[in-house]
Amino acid sequence: MHWAGTIVGVALLVALPSFAAPQPRIASLNVCTDQLLLSLADPGQIIGLSPYARDDWVSWASGEAPKFPVLSGGAEDILMLKPDVVVASLLDKRSTRELLRQNGMHLAEFAVPRTMDEVKAQIRQMGEITGHVDRANALVKRFDAVVQRARGVIAGRGKRVLPLSRRGWVSGRTSLVGALLQEVGLYNAADELGMGDGGFVSLEAVIALKPDLLLMSQEGDRAEDQGRAFVLHPALEKLYPLDKRLVIPERLTVCGGMTLIEALKVLSTWVRCADTLGDLAN
Repeated sequence: MHWAGTIVGVALLVALPSFAAPQPRIASLNVCTDQLLLSLADPGQIIGLSPYARDDWVSWASGEAPKFPVLSGGAEDILMLKPDVVVASLLDKRSTRELLRQNGMHLAEFAVPRTMDEVKAQIRQMGEITGHVDRANALVKRFDAVVQRARGVIAGRGKRVLPLSRRGWVSGRTSLVGALLQEVGLYNAADELGMGDGGFVSLEAVIALKPDLLLMSQEGDRAEDQGRAFVLHPALEKLYPLDKRLVIPERLTVCGGMTLIEALKVLSTWVRCADTLGDLAN
């Protein structure tokens, strides 16, 4: 009887259906958390994205965003939706984050990544939040592979690159752009200006620095305002024609995750093309 009871008990345990834990419903407050969420979550998990999710100027994932509701950026609509998790940046409005926290919302906050290791850590963090750790690990593996390929293309070139944007803003060594350059073996000439995160420089300082290449965040020859006019100044155009200007759209370097993979692809493609033309020949 003892063995019979045990066998029946085991049979009942085996016959019981197994229920997977429900996937968390997630709302995003920031364009960078939007992009991480879209790359890892199931569509049904996403109940709202940031106000800039559909802006193709700043969001790499703007093509996917129309499939989901866009939030106001405030706390009210999120409180009404009652998500399981709210993902946000530490740069998002503090009062909004505090209000959500005071109302019992589970808030996951992401700092601005400064290194490639921090980028990968945030991918894994979002993987844990969404319940898709396998997807996050696969994305990190893909990221590492793209970095290795980019290093192979760029290895040994030793070029001095100055990341220059509107109004003379230069991205320093501890910026995400600076980390990207360092990761693939290019030298950020902003180091010679003593910049960490970055800062504004004069036209004269750029000309005196004489970097080998300018890394721009926007292409085209239209100066729609004074900020854009800086990078199109005749003195810079003379020293740095199109073949000495590498363009990586700003939306690819503002956030971590998939966007940096695309930025690395642009960088590698440009170097290959320039090498074919002899622009970067040793």
